[in-house]
Amino acid sequence: MPDSPAAPGATTRLNKRMAELGLCSRREADEWIARGWVKVDGAVAPMGLQVAPNARIEIDPKARGQQREQVTILLHKPIGYVSGQAEEGYEPAVVLVQGRNRWKGDTAPQRFAPAQLKGLAPAGRLDIDSTGLLVLTQDGRVARQLIGEDSTTEKEYLVRVSFGPVANDVQSAFPPAQLARLRHGLSLDGQALKPAKVDWQNPEQLRFVLTEGKKRQIRRMCELVGLRVVGLKRVRIGRVTLGQLPLGQWRYLAPNERF
Repeated sequence: MPDSPAAPGATTRLNKRMAELGLCSRREADEWIARGWVKVDGAVAPMGLQVAPNARIEIDPKARGQQREQVTILLHKPIGYVSGQAEEGYEPAVVLVQGRNRWKGDTAPQRFAPAQLKGLAPAGRLDIDSTGLLVLTQDGRVARQLIGEDSTTEKEYLVRVSFGPVANDVQSAFPPAQLARLRHGLSLDGQALKPAKVDWQNPEQLRFVLTEGKKRQIRRMCELVGLRVVGLKRVRIGRVTLGQLPLGQWRYLAPNERF
């Protein structure tokens, strides 16, 4: 649940307040505070400081410079790679972020450097048996926007399905009432799902647009209405699309792109 509005006179831990203001992530805030890069009402802030809602927070230019160097990478994840930590012998998708796998069509000005891999983490999961757009970022602001508790960023997927023995022209066999349930009316893990946009892209493929990301959500939603997912590909996050990015290759989020 999103945090409740602070009561008049209430205070908030400084790192949390900085994240709420979109200045950085909590982890970055702690690092900046430890380095003496943060002032509150004119005084260098100690770790653990509680601040009022109207406190004046100033950030040292060194912190801004460090933030500008952070990268966000868009990867076309193949099947067989996990989004985050390696598991059960499967490699994490970040191993594909190498100089030789950078898309030749990438027009971003950055040059690839191994330092860009430090702290590079997925902002949202994409299952091992799914493909498509995966965002990896060093920037806590991007992570918060995409996967924070209060995130409303859309994620769009193309989902190939079958319905019982029907693998061709599934659209004709699938009851419209069940399509309506996919849009709104299903629950997972005892919680009602937020409304989703679900429409037929073609007779064998659905287009899902979600604003939440429960584990294996689309596959589980489909199971609840008798569909089996044959293939799943994420094609958009917010305003950023997979576009022509080849499978297994990556590019930088361009300076003028915003989720």
